[in-house]
Amino acid sequence: MKHSFLSFLLIGLLLFTKAAYAQDSAPDGPIQYSEKVLDDEAEASVLYKRTVDWSENHFAYTPKATLKADAGKGEVKMTGTVKVKTTSTSGQIQEHPVVFEFNFHALPTGGYDYSVSFFRVILDTRKPDETVAVEEYVTQLAMDKNNARTHNDRRITAQVNSLASEIAMSFRSYMNSRPAPGAVE
Repeated sequence: MKHSFLSFLLIGLLLFTKAAYAQDSAPDGPIQYSEKVLDDEAEASVLYKRTVDWSENHFAYTPKATLKADAGKGEVKMTGTVKVKTTSTSGQIQEHPVVFEFNFHALPTGGYDYSVSFFRVILDTRKPDETVAVEEYVTQLAMDKNNARTHNDRRITAQVNSLASEIAMSFRSYMNSRPAPGAVE
């Protein structure tokens, strides 16, 4: 009994340390959220109009730089802005604007797909056209000599992942709350 307990304890300890090491590594690919939603009952034009309405009236991630809507293709593309926070070794919080792309496409077979991707950090707010991909920025933060104390690489990765999910959840929630076909709005 004693040996089996110690064996389980040792295995648990080894599994725990492996999970801790996994958190130290940078993300494998680009940070993004994409989903394909099948909906046989909704027409592509209704989905497109609903997306345009969300982007114009309910899109909270401003300033939105561009809104490209093509009714013929059932596509909406836009960029939005969010902020992420890093911390210095003295505990001061610094905000950095991050630009992202939102893409929507109504499927001809019913339903739609959308993605929140291409996150880029604006390092100098006086030069908003000069951006760095979030993955590259996280790599730069990981190489910083103070990263062992600030953990800014993990902090930014977690914030951007959370923001991607939040944006997608906002859109999906709005799309799911559309009125039933034939209902009075």
